[in-house]
Amino acid sequence: MDELTPMPSMAPPTPGPPGPSPIFSPLDTQFARFMTRRSGLSGTAADRFEQLIKRLSASLTDGHSCLVLTSAEEHFLSTTGDSAGQGCPHAAGSRDGVSVLLSADITTPLVLWQSRLYLQRYFRYELRLAEQLKGLARKQCVVPQYKAELDGCFGKEQEIDWQRRAAEMALTRHLALISGGPGTGKTSTVVRILGLLFLMLGPDLQIAMAAPTGKAAMRLKESIAASLAGLPFSEEIKEKIPTTASTLHRLLGVRHNSPHFRHNHTNPLPWDVVVVDEASMVDLAMMSKLVDALKPGARLILLGDKDQLASVESGAVLADCIQALPENTITLQKSYRFNQEISAFASAVNDNDSGAAWAMLNREDHETTAVSLLHEPVATFIATRYSHYLQQALAVHDDDRKEDDIRQLFQCFKRFRILCATRRGAGGVEAINRQMEQSLAAAGYPSQPGSWYPGRPVIILNNDYGLNLFNGDIGICLPERTTLENDNSPGQFKVWFEREDGSLKGYQPYRLPACETVFAMTIHKSQGSEFAEILVVLPGTDTPILTRELIYTAVTRAQKRVLIASDQTIFQAALNRTISRSSGLYAMLISSG
Repeated sequence: MDELTPMPSMAPPTPGPPGPSPIFSPLDTQFARFMTRRSGLSGTAADRFEQLIKRLSASLTDGHSCLVLTSAEEHFLSTTGDSAGQGCPHAAGSRDGVSVLLSADITTPLVLWQSRLYLQRYFRYELRLAEQLKGLARKQCVVPQYKAELDGCFGKEQEIDWQRRAAEMALTRHLALISGGPGTGKTSTVVRILGLLFLMLGPDLQIAMAAPTGKAAMRLKESIAASLAGLPFSEEIKEKIPTTASTLHRLLGVRHNSPHFRHNHTNPLPWDVVVVDEASMVDLAMMSKLVDALKPGARLILLGDKDQLASVESGAVLADCIQALPENTITLQKSYRFNQEISAFASAVNDNDSGAAWAMLNREDHETTAVSLLHEPVATFIATRYSHYLQQALAVHDDDRKEDDIRQLFQCFKRFRILCATRRGAGGVEAINRQMEQSLAAAGYPSQPGSWYPGRPVIILNNDYGLNLFNGDIGICLPERTTLENDNSPGQFKVWFEREDGSLKGYQPYRLPACETVFAMTIHKSQGSEFAEILVVLPGTDTPILTRELIYTAVTRAQKRVLIASDQTIFQAALNRTISRSSGLYAMLISSG
């Protein structure tokens, strides 16, 4: 799913007034019809049941883990078995019709729990994850004399030091949730935590660093390397701190053609401490499988920004956990290295201060500010911004220096990115990428939409476990060898990717899973990345996918400059909209069971 989904609510969902009628896919419709036929219902009851199943299926596509029901809908499902002559779905006895489809436990395909309708799989994920996280959250660690070590690492606390508080929590608890916006020092904090753990628990501690995507893992690796020099630890301890990070898929061990991983509760991970960066991107299924694979006694540290968009797939795990487990949560609040203008703008966006945010964008001195509206045609601006990158791509030759040149080309490409709210329509990813390639062709550059050419950047759309390429990975097409003039056949090129361990890997185009050009990308796909400069393009008409969390996520991808192409009405409408994800995880986490 590439359309954007909003951040979750920070409280358990409650039924509200009905919204616009959902658009059902053929899969939603066929699945609902299949379940209704199995229910044995007829007439009005069958129609009502089918409609609920269609809504449930559509909700899962939108990233919800369940469908929140009204009291009337819950009563209908609870009594449907009797009305159909099949017996109560929650009672022992006959297990046919509705009762074989719906119950309050995991014995049926549908689960009805606390005004929520689930598919069994998602209910199992939430229930299992909640049980395990509550167990981790309750487990405290006895670490002797850690206050002296904290003083040595962070200095004596004269005022509230949120990084120090996060370290103290992580040292004394098996579950630590560390949230904070860009520049608040999440990575530098966790590196100090790891140094303290080695200092107090010994050098044999086994620690793994991971992230949801390859690009997030690479950025975590870079952040760790940048933090090591300033650590107040001996060289021996510094050498123990892991300097590599892997994707969660690789950490858990991919099994070909299977949704299951090699590591699970029967074959746990060997690590004593697992650190996951960009945890807001981790969906319900992946988080459940990760926690399930922790060995007894292991610690889990989750880093993320609770205000960003939630995962592309189901659930809003980090936000639910932060709300439900305050004793295990620290939110870092002081920005250290982030551009202060961008930081102030992101705060205005996050606080829904649309007036202040628009005033920052619309200043007269826009040429010298870090945050402004775009004051020239989008096509002209992006052609200028990508010209140096394309010239550098043409200069890469197949010689002994090729890997160095490719690394420099990736760095050049990361300096600027177009972030779009939508895939389709004017101002969407597809239109801007097509426009960019047509402009290149008109200027004499060897590019045509969909063809392979030097410097073509592509983004992977589907996971390929065999090639170790995953949805969201970005590659750059380059000549494989000296080619004849105008020979742009795929066999003459390789598409290069940066791996999470820092290495480069090239593949011939025909071997790649589905991919597309990525001069522009959706904001959701940009999560886990940082760019020196970004251009955020919003559509010309309002749409429900424009939300406060969407704008905040886009803005916080930039290190030095943010440009936005939008009018005031659309921009402020986005800031005024936030949509919750339906989930039962919060309720399960705070329950006493």
